[in-house]
Amino acid sequence: MRTALERAIGRDLSSKDKLERFLDDELGFAVAGTYGGNTSCVEIDAGGEEYVLCDLGTGVREFGGRYLGQGNPAKRTVFNVFMSHPHWDHIMGFPFFAPAYRPGHRIRIHGCHENLEAVFRGQNAAPSFPVDFSELAGTIEFVTLEPGRSYDIAGLCVRAMRQYHAGDSYGYRFERDGKAVVYSTDSEHRLDHPEEAEPFVAFFKDADLVIFDAMYSLGDVASVKADWGHSSNVIGVELCHRAGVKHYCMFHHEPMHDDARLHAILQETIRYEEINEERARPERMRVSTAYDGMEIEI
Repeated sequence: MRTALERAIGRDLSSKDKLERFLDDELGFAVAGTYGGNTSCVEIDAGGEEYVLCDLGTGVREFGGRYLGQGNPAKRTVFNVFMSHPHWDHIMGFPFFAPAYRPGHRIRIHGCHENLEAVFRGQNAAPSFPVDFSELAGTIEFVTLEPGRSYDIAGLCVRAMRQYHAGDSYGYRFERDGKAVVYSTDSEHRLDHPEEAEPFVAFFKDADLVIFDAMYSLGDVASVKADWGHSSNVIGVELCHRAGVKHYCMFHHEPMHDDARLHAILQETIRYEEINEERARPERMRVSTAYDGMEIEI
């Protein structure tokens, strides 16, 4: 707030239009807005009759509240969830997901880990939570997927791929009508091992959007945080360039980074993408950083 007020000194903000231009064009997102702090939860909206979500971090609480606030005019009551892995930051929003407490809602939790049901039941149980899993009024189902196999779910062609992370994580590629979105979080990539990188280049190939774990800096992943199971902004650019990706969105931010630091990383990454001479094609790749409530249309 102090920074915003300092930058407003001497400015003509005498009308709503001038104020909006100041906020949008001069103040900058890191000051005028916030990247937020929810843990992983992403919706893939293909216009079908069923919802599609990736992970059940704290962001799903807001999604559920917004869903109930809309009064559900379209009678969409089925939620398909694709779990990258059952680490706590990716499941901790589920106990606060309001539709799970309402009869008539069906929640299908898809994933490649065979212990998903046990993990969710354990979270919704004493002493961790006061409402036991058995008391949820919604219908909760668990569906085990096989990595590498294609599935037709909610009108989307879905394929999972195992990633490098403690206990394994899985990325998902969603396709429909010639469009492709890849959700790839909690995965460590090493460009010095081409045999490990190439399968991911193929998995990202020609995607319209790749949501990518860029938690650490390149220096971090090469030194003190090697084998911690996360990747960097620079590695994301390299892989997406080689795969011909149209839009690269950095995701799963380092919790210690404030808005100013996240904004600086975004600018650094955009500059790196501009000067990188090894990109797979002459067209510029769009680079962005995820924030709470962000919407991307492809």
